[in-house]
Amino acid sequence: MSDTNANRPKPRRARGLMDRRGPGLALERGLIQRIAKVYETWGFEPLETPAFEYADALGKFLPDQDRPNEGVFALQDDDEQWLALRYDLTAPLARFVAENFDALPKPYRRWAAGPVWRNEKPGPGRFREFWQCDADTVGAASPAADAEMIAVACAGLEAAGVKRGGYQVKFSTRKLLDAVLENIGIAADAYSTRLVVLRAIDKFDRLGRQGVELLLGDGRKDESGDFTKGAGLDAKQRAAVIDLVMAGAGSRGDVLARLAKLAGEAAIAELREIDAALSALGMDDAAAAIDPTIVRGLEYYTGAVFEAQLIGEGGANFGSVGGGGRYDDLVSRFRGERIPATGFSIGVSRLAAALQAQAAAEADGPVVVLVMDQARIADALGMAAELRAAGVRAEAYLGGGGMKAQLKYADKRAAPVAVIQGGDELAKGVVTLKDLKLGARIASEFGEDREAYAKAREKVQQDAPRAQLVAAVKSMLG
Repeated sequence: MSDTNANRPKPRRARGLMDRRGPGLALERGLIQRIAKVYETWGFEPLETPAFEYADALGKFLPDQDRPNEGVFALQDDDEQWLALRYDLTAPLARFVAENFDALPKPYRRWAAGPVWRNEKPGPGRFREFWQCDADTVGAASPAADAEMIAVACAGLEAAGVKRGGYQVKFSTRKLLDAVLENIGIAADAYSTRLVVLRAIDKFDRLGRQGVELLLGDGRKDESGDFTKGAGLDAKQRAAVIDLVMAGAGSRGDVLARLAKLAGEAAIAELREIDAALSALGMDDAAAAIDPTIVRGLEYYTGAVFEAQLIGEGGANFGSVGGGGRYDDLVSRFRGERIPATGFSIGVSRLAAALQAQAAAEADGPVVVLVMDQARIADALGMAAELRAAGVRAEAYLGGGGMKAQLKYADKRAAPVAVIQGGDELAKGVVTLKDLKLGARIASEFGEDREAYAKAREKVQQDAPRAQLVAAVKSMLG
């Protein structure tokens, strides 16, 4: 066979997967070591399960026609049974506990670390393979076990190098939503409607109140034109769910008081116990807060749910770096009896990426608001003040140079974003945002390839309504 270009495979990485090397790989492995040491200090023993499990044992996805549903990577073994790569470390734990139940101490406390795989659409910060580092307690029904999971997650994050105040673990319980849905006439067996409501709330951080309201109603069309069908709730039902979603501001005591009025004391009983146990463990409101928007996307959670978020300078949220909750029915799938369990998973890959992004962001200079017309310098000062009030470092250019000189100034200040509002933008009621860091990276990557550079450069600059200045800048910074 002749060695021609046509016969050579093209070297390419599969979508949604990463190559790891050098400092990034060392960072991830170091995080695992430090978090694992915390888990073992708290009495959790190590456990390693296989990457593959039988698809029916994983439980979340069942065979559909010729292969299991989307969400997992699966293959059929030579005995015609379906095997699937694990999508988390919890489902394999449930199988292990059920298989070795009589030999294990109760409660059984284990930690594990390893890669997991999700067969879903990849995107920015969303990978098909990533590492997790989990701690779980199986056989403890007390809400104190949930509080311990929150506390050990805080200790793990601090061991990973995140200082107290640089993270917050938010928690809630699925029982809150169950109570509210029952109050508004959504039956417990209306499974599909309840699932759509749950997933709508789970998107609150990304879509905000308006987006969630659309998903609770008829549905929502995204920027690409794709339509997501909603839960079909009427106006009164939507209002009740939104009241729950918006009840999370203030101290744990304040939130509990509001939730008691919305959902009743029975729905918040375990939250009160978790709150008391957290106080005994030294976890204040800054470290652990009650947030009703935390519902978690996985379907096996039955009670308390948790999510850890990394907080940057000025309160900037770098997103979720871990989560978990109570899953009292997962082991029972195998044994036919309810086995209480709770756990927390730190997303090592996501935490490493967030720490790197945070370090890069905190090394940036301020956002620079350019002054295109000296007669309108007050407008630039006002925009800079608006950004600072929202926790974004910002300044207005107070020199006497033109646009080119001002952009050069912004580069020297290591500004990540420049805000521009000339006469054309003013007339349209918009501002132009220029992503200076992305622009510099594109220039270095494409070099002499002018066509590719010009095409990629379109992503550097975007317009946003003046009223959405803060949100647009934060989005670009993220």
